[in-house]
Amino acid sequence: MSQRAPDYPPPNYITPPFPSLSLQPRDLTGDHRWSLYYLSDIWRFTVLWTIIFYAAVHLAAAAIAIAMQGGKKRSRVHLWVAPIIYVSVAMVQGLIAGSIVGVILAAVYNAGFFSMSTWLPALWGLINVLVLIISSFSIQGAL
Repeated sequence: MSQRAPDYPPPNYITPPFPSLSLQPRDLTGDHRWSLYYLSDIWRFTVLWTIIFYAAVHLAAAAIAIAMQGGKKRSRVHLWVAPIIYVSVAMVQGLIAGSIVGVILAAVYNAGFFSMSTWLPALWGLINVLVLIISSFSIQGAL
C-alpha cells in the first residue's frame, strides 16, 4: 500500500513546461511552478537534458572530425555522415543514461516526499556527459 504525505504534491500543482529553469535556487512560489513531483516528469526532464548535453558534446566531436578530414578530397563525399552518426549515437546514449539516472532520482525524491528543483535534471544531464567524457580516456596506470 502506498502512503502519501499530506499536500504532496500541493493541490494546485501544475507540472512546469520544459525547461522551466528559474534563477532562484529554491522554489518559494505558492504554486510551486519550478518544482517537479511526479516520477514521469523527473524522468522526462532528466532524459531531455541528458540528450541535449550529449548531442552538444557529440556535435563538437563531429565538428572536430570534419575539420580533420575536410582537406581530403576523398572524404568530402562522406563528410555529412559523421554528424548524423554522432548525433544518433548521442540520442541513444542520452536516452539510456538519462533514463537510468532519471528513474533513480525520481525514486529517491518520491520515497522522501521531496520536490525536485527543475535545475537538478539539468545538473544530472551535465554530470552524465562529464562521466561519458572522463570514461572515454584510457587508464594508463597499473595497480
